[in-house]
Amino acid sequence: MSGAASTTGAEETAAFGDQETAGDTGGIVVTLDVGQEKELPVAAAGAGKTRDREMHAILEIGVRAGGAPALAAGPARGSGPALAEVLIVDTSRSMLHPAAKLHAAKDATVAALRLLPEGTAFAVLSGRFDATVVHPGPGREVMAVAGPAEREAAERAVRILDADGGTALGHWLDLARRLLDRQSAPIKHVLLLTDGRNEHDHRAAMTLDTALEACDGRFVCDAWGIGDDWDADLLLRITRRLHGRAGAVRRESELPAAYEELVGGLLGTAVPELRIRLTPTPGTVIRQVKQVVPGEQELLATGPEPGGRGAEYVTRAWGEETRHFQVVLSADPTGRETGEDLQLAAVEVAVPDFGRTVALPPPRPVLVRWTDDPLDASRQHPGVRRHELYQRASAAVARAYRAWLRRAEGGPEADRALGQALALAAELGDAQLLGALHRIEAAPGTGRVRDGLKDVDWQHLILSSAMTTPPEGPAEYAAAPPGTGTHAPPGTGADGLVECPECAWLGPPDSVYCGGECGRRLKGAR
Repeated sequence: MSGAASTTGAEETAAFGDQETAGDTGGIVVTLDVGQEKELPVAAAGAGKTRDREMHAILEIGVRAGGAPALAAGPARGSGPALAEVLIVDTSRSMLHPAAKLHAAKDATVAALRLLPEGTAFAVLSGRFDATVVHPGPGREVMAVAGPAEREAAERAVRILDADGGTALGHWLDLARRLLDRQSAPIKHVLLLTDGRNEHDHRAAMTLDTALEACDGRFVCDAWGIGDDWDADLLLRITRRLHGRAGAVRRESELPAAYEELVGGLLGTAVPELRIRLTPTPGTVIRQVKQVVPGEQELLATGPEPGGRGAEYVTRAWGEETRHFQVVLSADPTGRETGEDLQLAAVEVAVPDFGRTVALPPPRPVLVRWTDDPLDASRQHPGVRRHELYQRASAAVARAYRAWLRRAEGGPEADRALGQALALAAELGDAQLLGALHRIEAAPGTGRVRDGLKDVDWQHLILSSAMTTPPEGPAEYAAAPPGTGTHAPPGTGADGLVECPECAWLGPPDSVYCGGECGRRLKGAR
């Protein structure tokens, strides 16, 4: 293991088209920062315990367009379109109950069609037990090219859609795949709308699992729910596998505006694909790579280059944004120096050639410093800690929902889990998640599930708990100044944090319930 940074070689980078060192161009710029606490213990905590020797690092990757025109707004290099878009409309029988769902789906699809740039390859699909091409026409596995006449024809076809039959999403996605496989556009995207729960998957010739396997890496899919009977876990399952985002509207009338915003964001795509390349040093093992902001998404390795040790992880459809990724590495300290920075892996980013010049950052090292000081080894990077809090908050929401399904019998458990989620969201400082939780809470500060909830209320909360945000800065909870009339609950220390007497969890001073493992109501909480 060497203390010097290693690179994968200029010959590999050259294979990805026109790329420069960051700062050499006024166009698209990609940035890379590695955050970590470097200390790991020389001695394992116990037999078989390897997690304490895992290095968790946060990669913060940003894309800035620098005034470059949006990729999807015009043709790609050559004569082909930059964007190929498939709009899937759920036309199962349930879309007529109420009929406002189908009307909203039609309005939203038309709104999306009108935003597609000239020359965009597109198709509209109708989804039931199977899938059919609404435009450019049934039985034709080809895509139309956006222009005034084609848009008008597509709108007419959408307006006369009716609803019948059931829901089998695997068929829908597989037809989209077959259409997009024939396209050379650098951006391939599917926008799927459903009001159901894929209840006919068991009868389908193409199951959803099989379709997701076939579609993975072929296109990006955003999936949206409408009505009162969609399934958040289903939408997340699709979008996490196909590199998209899940969402839903509370009122049917909101869907057209949501679609306009979605397509607008899509048209702002700056980089269609970005690859994270990890090259471990001898003795280092890559355990996991996943996106953690703006949502959790497991990334699968594409395999090392011929003759190389590294692995690549593909991410897709970047606008001007920053995403965070968590990398988990393990290594053996045997024979290594303590107290010295040693390299575990090198991190690079690369983009395929899509007709634009991109400035890339230099490789960054992931380091380790072996230590025999337990205090040094116990420190955790704030980004890693933040993601763990999000995982616990999402798990608490899931527990609360499962308990709520048991009605009166599960009420106390649902309240405890909701209280934990509220405490964790407060510790995270996530206003969006707190707002979603308050929709479920009986009254502010009670930590109890309100009466009269519908299942769809929980589905919206599950989606909200799957979204993550980066920290805005270190959270500071100061004790209330004298004379304000605000008093911290018993157990609040000088740093303003409240401590749970049961499990020693520390959290915001206004916490009603413990956000740790016990979930108990805190003394003095109102």
